[in-house]
Amino acid sequence: MIGSLPMLRGLSGFSRDWLKSDIPAGLSIAAVGLPSAIAYPAIAGLPPETGIYASIVAPIAYAIFGPSRLLVVGPDAATMTVLAAAMGTIVAAYPAGTPVDRVAIAAALALGVGICCIAAKLLRLGVLASFLSRPILVGFFAGVSLSILVGQIGRFTGVKIESDGLVPPLVEIAGKSGLIHWPSLLLGLAMFALLWLVRAFQLKIPGPVLVVVLSVVLSAIFDFQGRGIAVVGDIPSGLPSFSLPALHQMPLDKIILGSAAIFLVSFGAGIVAARSFGSRTGEEVDANQELIGLGAANIAPGLFGSFPISVSDSRTAINLSTGGVSQAAGLVSAATLIAALVFLHSALRILPIPALAAILAMAAISLIDVHELRKIWRISRMEFIFALIAMWGAISFGVLNGVIVAVAATLVYLLRQTMFPRDGLLGRIEGRHGFFDLARHPEARPVDGAAVFAVQGSILFYNADYIRNRLTSVARNLPAETRCLVLDASAITHIDSTGATALEAVAEILAKRNVTFAVADLSEESRGILSRAGVIRTIGPDNIFNGREEALRALIGNYDQTVTTSAGTTSAGSTV
Repeated sequence: MIGSLPMLRGLSGFSRDWLKSDIPAGLSIAAVGLPSAIAYPAIAGLPPETGIYASIVAPIAYAIFGPSRLLVVGPDAATMTVLAAAMGTIVAAYPAGTPVDRVAIAAALALGVGICCIAAKLLRLGVLASFLSRPILVGFFAGVSLSILVGQIGRFTGVKIESDGLVPPLVEIAGKSGLIHWPSLLLGLAMFALLWLVRAFQLKIPGPVLVVVLSVVLSAIFDFQGRGIAVVGDIPSGLPSFSLPALHQMPLDKIILGSAAIFLVSFGAGIVAARSFGSRTGEEVDANQELIGLGAANIAPGLFGSFPISVSDSRTAINLSTGGVSQAAGLVSAATLIAALVFLHSALRILPIPALAAILAMAAISLIDVHELRKIWRISRMEFIFALIAMWGAISFGVLNGVIVAVAATLVYLLRQTMFPRDGLLGRIEGRHGFFDLARHPEARPVDGAAVFAVQGSILFYNADYIRNRLTSVARNLPAETRCLVLDASAITHIDSTGATALEAVAEILAKRNVTFAVADLSEESRGILSRAGVIRTIGPDNIFNGREEALRALIGNYDQTVTTSAGTTSAGSTV
């Protein structure tokens, strides 16, 4: 037992009959996963076997500790891009000329991500999965995809690209056009076109599998390596071995920061994918429970010379479409990749690099969710702007700094949503029960001798002045016969000390106008804050009421809370 999560939950109730579904599903997952497992490490400058190792040990760890029956973990393009940026920062911290073990750095980051997951589970911070909103993630991944696409220029052309960013590599390849290895470029474009055709015609065979098989066959027939086309090269045929990265030789501060950035993006995107699949299957996704499974699935690659992983949407989709019913499918996939590593390493070594570039380019394009961007544009122009900000951050400042921009954009978005809470004066509609916003319902009329003002949202330090100004403005425009202003606090979730000071100022302004300030339906927590701040003493304990109706009956004396409709029924509630 780890925390409240039993082990082998994804295999609970296992029956041998499940193997009829899980074995074909596992073979399909391995077939789809092998090309990406070989291709994705190139994004971070890692050898291809590290992707295979991650695709073996991570699903095994998740099958033991993960809560889901159907989710499949593995390398994904977005996580690899953030990993590449984090590794670039760490490598830059080493003194010039110092030998750098990139695999060890990647493994250390995987351990760091796993530890972040476990720590977040212990602190019950699964809510972090929702910290990067869907529009922010969509925009960020669109920016990441452009970074991946630009990163494939060198692999497509056979030209070494030394500049970073979005535009500089394009300028560099233009200046080095005479060095382009045209057979490599033509092969890469042909494989990319093949992937596009497979997607366009929705062929049953996965495009990456077709590209790998075809390019390996062509490489063997035409000796691509002898003709100057780069190939993967030697891949170790043995199983991954246990090893601990030498953390004491690394800049730990940058390892920690890099791990946190990778964790935030991979976990946030992974839970979005998990919930998307869960909505299709009816499987509940608990972010706090998933933290244990994803933590173990990242620690395992860190202990076996690999890199951080996340929930793989492509592998999970294959698992669902082929009828997988438990984590046995992930274990079958791992066993299949072990067999491929042992028996197919000689074939994989002649896999041409331009073919891998085509797979990565298509994966990058799949990260650009045009449909979702259009949907965001249709729903909310403001959220679309924040999606563009996140995309711009990933492109302009690099992927790692883009994470910071995405987080900052999320914070700004959250603050904007809460800085100006909805509010309004309430009135009554003849023949109907309850209160209605006077601005939204022209037929509503204010209560004679009283004003009822509702605020929907907390009153905190960053919006207290706005609420105070709104209430002050209402107070200045009250009719002369108004005897009381009732603040409907039923939708106010929290008031801090600054908010309490703001309400005290309103009470003092109203007192000078001989208008009673009352508060209705105040939560116990907010009541305690106002009491300790002395605001209730200023307002008067007798002017704190359980509800609007009680306040109006006490303050103006002739309020009738029940109004019967012409049909003899009543309708309740208030609308702001």
